[in-house]
Parts: sequence; structure tokens; C-alpha cells
Amino acid sequence: MSEFFWASNIRHLRKRKRLGQEALASELGISRSKLNAHENGQTKNPAADDLLTFSRYFRISVDALLKVDLSRLSELQLRELEAGNDVYLTGTKLRVLATTVDPHNRDNTELVPVKAKAGYVAGYGDPEFIAQLPVFSLPHLPRDRKYRMFPTSGDSMLPVPEGAFVIGEYLEDWTTLKRDTPAIVVTSAEGIVFKLARWLPECRALLLTSLNPAYAPYQVPAGELLEVWRFRNYLTDVFPAPPQPTEEIGRMVAEIREDVRRLLKRR
Repeated sequence: MSEFFWASNIRHLRKRKRLGQEALASELGISRSKLNAHENGQTKNPAADDLLTFSRYFRISVDALLKVDLSRLSELQLRELEAGNDVYLTGTKLRVLATTVDPHNRDNTELVPVKAKAGYVAGYGDPEFIAQLPVFSLPHLPRDRKYRMFPTSGDSMLPVPEGAFVIGEYLEDWTTLKRDTPAIVVTSAEGIVFKLARWLPECRALLLTSLNPAYAPYQVPAGELLEVWRFRNYLTDVFPAPPQPTEEIGRMVAEIREDVRRLLKRR
């Protein structure tokens, strides 16, 4: 095997759990000297029982423990591996988020500029593409979660103005979306959209709704979904306009006229 990361991975995962060798050995039911031999590369061919013991305890596959340098992955990527998403090895379509980290191995918040928006659908899973995005941090956001900022376009989500930048929190399981959750949704067909999202289990699709009633809701099948980012905040340099009473009255009159028209049609 050309690359073998077993020893360094066991040591890295133990330190990630903030355990000493004695404590981990006790939890695994092995001696400290045996654990030390694994961590220092003295065990060249780990027994099958040992492979499975460590794999079950850390909730990471044997393949990943052997073949992936886990110290190079972010905390979010490690959690993906713990969830069973071994896309690094299998080449499957399981979702593993491409991300960047700061010098302390904490996930950055990347900004998708307007110029990069069109290429995001093709490059969202490419670490090299993501590495070229500018990064920033906001002090009020918890550091144990993953965020990304996207530009908005159009008037479908007014009063969030066109040209605002929406900050989203990465959602690993979009089937947990509750009714009308604001979210940035990345699809293979439409690219990046900002909508109210709701998971429809019977259809295996997301129902996307605009705040602007001029736009009709529509469904996106699960097969077209690439990423979902739950809304957390937005930034804009547009100062909010004061309410316009005459415009509001005009809108209400138009709605009343439409209701009357529908009632007349039923006769």
C-alpha cells in the first residue's frame, strides 16, 4: 500500500476526542502498550479485530482509517465521514462538502462573488474552485458550523433586496426542513436560488416558494438538489424604504377585485 495513514489517524482521532492513551485504551478494552504500538506505526498489519474495533469506536470506515489522511480534513468533513459518506474512496454521489479552513483548522465562511455564481454549480464540489473564493468571518456566528454567503438576484424574495448577500448554514439533511424555511438552494437545473423551502417526503422533492406572491411555488426533485443552506443572515447596502400607505391600499384593492372576479365566475 503506497499510503498508509492508520497510525497517524488513530493518534489524530484520539486527540480530537481529547483523550489520553490510558483513557482510550480503557474504552476500547485493550492495553495502553497496544494502543501506543498502533499510534506509533509499530503495528504494520493491524489484525481484522483491531480494524473493526477502532472503526466502530470512531464511527469511520476501515477504508478511511487506512487510506485518508484525516488530519487534512476539516471538522465538518470528519463529521461527514462519521455519517458514512466515504465519497473520497468510493466515487459515489454521496454529498461531501468542499470547504476551506483557517490556520487553526476551523472552517472558513466563503463568499461566492457575483462573477463566480454562474460557475458554482459546476465547481461546488471542487476543492480547488472553493479554495479560490474569498473568505471572511462574522463573530456572532457559532464556529462549530459551516457557513457560506451567496449573492441574490431578482425580486422574488422582497423585502430582501436584489443584490443582497445571504449567509447560509450548511444543511446536511434537507429532509429535516420544516414548512417555509428560508434557504439558499443549489440545483443542477437552476443554479443558486433563495426561497422558502419545505421537504415533501411523499414526492421526494423540495417545495420552493417566493415571498413575492407574483411567483408561483414549484417543486425540485431530490435528484436535482446539490446543496441546501439554511438562512442565517443577510447583508445589504440598500437602506430600507419607509412604508408607502397608498401603495399598500392599491395592493389591497387589487386583491379585493381579484376575489370579486373569482366569485362572479362561480355563478
